[in-house]
Amino acid sequence: MYKIFLVEDDDAIAGAVAKHISSWGWEARRAGDLTRVIEEFTAFAPHLVLLDIGLPYRNGYHWCAEIRKLSRIPIIFLSSASDNMNIVMAMNMGGDDFIPKPFDLEVLSAKVQALLRRTYDFGGASPLLESRGAVLDTGDNTLTYQGQKLELTRNEYRILQVLLEQKGRTVSRDTLMRKLWETDSFVDENTLTVNMTRLRRKLEGLGLTEFIRTRKGLGYQIE
Repeated sequence: MYKIFLVEDDDAIAGAVAKHISSWGWEARRAGDLTRVIEEFTAFAPHLVLLDIGLPYRNGYHWCAEIRKLSRIPIIFLSSASDNMNIVMAMNMGGDDFIPKPFDLEVLSAKVQALLRRTYDFGGASPLLESRGAVLDTGDNTLTYQGQKLELTRNEYRILQVLLEQKGRTVSRDTLMRKLWETDSFVDENTLTVNMTRLRRKLEGLGLTEFIRTRKGLGYQIE
């Protein structure tokens, strides 16, 4: 089920859009605190963002730029400021589409469907994977934390991906090795240990101490 994150300060518009999105079987969530958009965005890990431009505190351009530091997921701007300058600005800031207000809900859902299909049906971006403010970008194999970006090897990325997908659960060493095997990179017990040690050292360098916990005799866990 696709998850759509709505950043909109107009209650009537937000309510109508969320209701319509839900009728398509998607999950819609509206930003509750417009000063903490990024925190809510990373916690929800949506597949697509609907973003108003004229927001209190910080405008949509600001939040688009902040999201683009973390992810390449689709962003559609919604705005009554539909002059050429704002449309060009929205695209230059990283937006994927622009829908002027007032808009028809069927047109909105058609554009959302088309963008989701283009992005995900052909192996494009994936939802964010996040814990403790650290965000794994499944598009370019990097981890971002407090504005710092960490480059990961393929095995390091795969270890984090598996653990984050099972966040809160213990993942056995056997499971990790099977997942790494699927990438055509054979990993034995010692190689897994070496990769885990190197990955933990990199995470600590970012300030993420004890990000991956060892469950003795069971495996590893990200809480």
